[in-house]
Amino acid sequence: MNTAAPVLTPTTRALAWCLHLLIIGLLALAAGRAVTDDRPHAGLIVGVAATCGLVYAVGPLLPGVRRSRRATALWLAAVGVVWLVLLALSPDAVWVAFPLYFLQLHLLPRRAGLAAVAATAAAAIAGFAAHQHSFSPAMAIGPALGAAVAVAVVWGYQALYRESEHRRRLIEELTTTRADLAAAQHTAGVLAERDRLAREIHDTLAQGFSSIQLLLRAAERALPNAPENAARYVDQARQAAVDNLAEARRLVAALTPPTLEGTTLAGALERLCTTTSNRHRLTARFHLTGDLAPLATAHEVALLRIAQSALANTVRHAEATTAEVTLSYLGDRIALDVVDDGRGFDPARLPAPDPEAGGFGLTAMRARVQALGGTLTVASAPGHGTALAVQLPLTPPAETDPEARP
Repeated sequence: MNTAAPVLTPTTRALAWCLHLLIIGLLALAAGRAVTDDRPHAGLIVGVAATCGLVYAVGPLLPGVRRSRRATALWLAAVGVVWLVLLALSPDAVWVAFPLYFLQLHLLPRRAGLAAVAATAAAAIAGFAAHQHSFSPAMAIGPALGAAVAVAVVWGYQALYRESEHRRRLIEELTTTRADLAAAQHTAGVLAERDRLAREIHDTLAQGFSSIQLLLRAAERALPNAPENAARYVDQARQAAVDNLAEARRLVAALTPPTLEGTTLAGALERLCTTTSNRHRLTARFHLTGDLAPLATAHEVALLRIAQSALANTVRHAEATTAEVTLSYLGDRIALDVVDDGRGFDPARLPAPDPEAGGFGLTAMRARVQALGGTLTVASAPGHGTALAVQLPLTPPAETDPEARP
């Protein structure tokens, strides 16, 4: 009934109705006994009992009593005053003290409620002793015991309510935290998938389109004087488009690269070198060293993509005549080296990646290598070619998210 009172639940609402009925029933008992026993001032007792019931019933209907502790205290004081008048007229009013204990303890602050209960118990004992014209310790046992029971019940209920509220808040916080964690994991998954797709698109489709563009430019230059060479370039561009289409379909289906199907990583790299040599003015040779060991799909995909990107950069930027691709099995590690004799560059002065000009190749390579717990180094200088070296552990980190997940 005030801001400090617990929110009513079906159980507490039922208890409140039981308390209302108990008070009204005890007031009716006092009035009924006054009439049936033909006591003096019976009419006055009935009137005071009705007034007490009316004051009690009006309180919960007043908005101020529901919102303000001060208004609640004034209402309880009014009920208590009318009850004292009834107690002065009839000894049966002493029974009304018991439900009043619960009312005072429930609606008033702890100290004020305890003081009100003590005052009510003292008034009940004194009123009953006055009607009996004597006092004995037995007269104090009933009201005092009722007060003690009321205090124990109400304070126990309040402790249980606080514990229940504490657990409810903990459950809400846990639910909120789990929802936030799920949202964060979803966001992280989305970002990781976007990063994976960006690398896949750069190392496959973008490089394929770049190769097609270079072949068509070569066909355009050869067309006036050497139509047979132009036709060969166009045929190679068409084959590159077919390969790119296959890559796109496999990328959409999230399957392994078609160049790895039915072959090993070494076979795929050798075929990549052969295709690059046939399509461009670059002699790419493949070398294999060490004893073969089984590789995880994530390793094979990463190394193949890095080799594709490195050779594509060599074709587009290095103006090289030869490139050496070496795959080395080094016990617990595997290494990939791509070395060309091109014009080289300064690794410390690379331009920032740009959507129009590109420049995402090394960034994507490093992301792939770091995801598998490996290292990537680039050695180059203007006029001295470029050497790219990758080393990966054969066993990836436990938290690694494989890039070729079906």
